[in-house]
Amino acid sequence: MEEKRNADAMLKLVLKALDDKKAADIRVIDISEVSVLADYFIIAGGSNRTQIQALADSVEELMGRNGYVTKQVEGYQNANWILLDFGDVIVHIFDSENRLFYDLERIWKDGKPVDPDTI
Repeated sequence: MEEKRNADAMLKLVLKALDDKKAADIRVIDISEVSVLADYFIIAGGSNRTQIQALADSVEELMGRNGYVTKQVEGYQNANWILLDFGDVIVHIFDSENRLFYDLERIWKDGKPVDPDTI
C-alpha cells in the first residue's frame, strides 16, 4: 500500500508539471492491476517539438526536485514521442500524429482511466 501512495504522489507531481507547461489532452491510466511495468501511465500531447521537450524538461525537473530519479528517457532528440520512466509512473508525451498512430489508450484499455482533475 505504501508503494501505491508513493505512485500517487509521483502522479500528482507529473500532472502539475504537465499542466504548468500547458500539455494537451492529459490522460491517466491505472495499470497496476494489469501490468507489473508500473502503476500509472500518463499520456499527454504537445503541439510541436519545442513544447514536447519543454513538457519533458518540466516533468524531469519537478520530479528531480522532489527526489524522484528518471530511470530512462527515450525519444528526447526527435521529440515526437518522449517516454519518461520513473518506475511506478511512466510518462508518454506525444505529438498529435504519433499519439493517434500508437493509440496507447486503446492498447491499455484494460487499465482503469483516472480523471486527472480528481487527483
